[in-house]
Amino acid sequence: MERDELECFLILAEELHFGRTAARMRLSRARVSQLVQRLERRIGAPLFERTSRTVRLTELGARFRDDVEPHHRAIERALARTAANARGIGGTLRVGFADSLTGEIAIRAVDDLRAAHPELAVEICEMSFTDPFAQLRERYYDVQFMELPVREDDLAKGPTLLTEARVIAVAAGHPLASRPWLTMDDLAETPLLEIEGDVPDYRRPPRTTPEGRPIPAGPGITSLQEALMLTAAGRGALLTGAHTAAHQPRPGIAYLQILDAPPVRYGLAWRADEHTAAVEAFAARVAAAVETREHLQAPQDLSAAAA
Repeated sequence: MERDELECFLILAEELHFGRTAARMRLSRARVSQLVQRLERRIGAPLFERTSRTVRLTELGARFRDDVEPHHRAIERALARTAANARGIGGTLRVGFADSLTGEIAIRAVDDLRAAHPELAVEICEMSFTDPFAQLRERYYDVQFMELPVREDDLAKGPTLLTEARVIAVAAGHPLASRPWLTMDDLAETPLLEIEGDVPDYRRPPRTTPEGRPIPAGPGITSLQEALMLTAAGRGALLTGAHTAAHQPRPGIAYLQILDAPPVRYGLAWRADEHTAAVEAFAARVAAAVETREHLQAPQDLSAAAA
């Protein structure tokens, strides 16, 4: 059986119209009729009942369609995957994101990537809170959209794709909560919550203010929800990105911008020896998703600034 015979049969079984089938296959109606007749001769029985007004499957044709279609689609998918692998895109890409902000953008990027490369399977999930690099090293993820910096010798990182202001979350009754904004020097004597786990020192909260005054360590945390509960209870304060105020509003918590704090930067990280075409394609779509998000938010930001 020729591939064009089978493809013609399946399209005609879907359309039940020779003209539309010919248009989809970019063939003449006469050629479509020839392909169907040739297939029917191979089988030895009609697959369609034709009148001047209608086309419909015979009982044998319907059974043949049901038997053949899943295998035909599987062959098409296998061909697409093989061609993609030859181009460097194929298989499965596993994506990790760090929080609700990176998750929002990563999901949009994954949707675009799936649409552009249906042959690429993409899995996405929130990465570890307490050990930001273990899952990447253990190949649970191929790429992570996460807070920078990343200074690990075995991991590579891309450029900064997104920045946001850094804020501090404190209990509503905290002495700092009534202030309109803060500076880093205002954090003196304020215990800062710190992640429990295998987190490098360069990703931990500061221990002194710019003037050299001590910033004590607060209780250890293993999740954002635990951090917010401890913050509301007055056990410590949490340094975080500005999106947390919008995504995680809580009774009993005040969010304050720190004017001189370095911004929170986000980008991609992957294993240094595995910069694949799939990772590159995902990176391009994350950048596009960030640009779209910033464009859509720009009018709101400008009006807020004017107010």
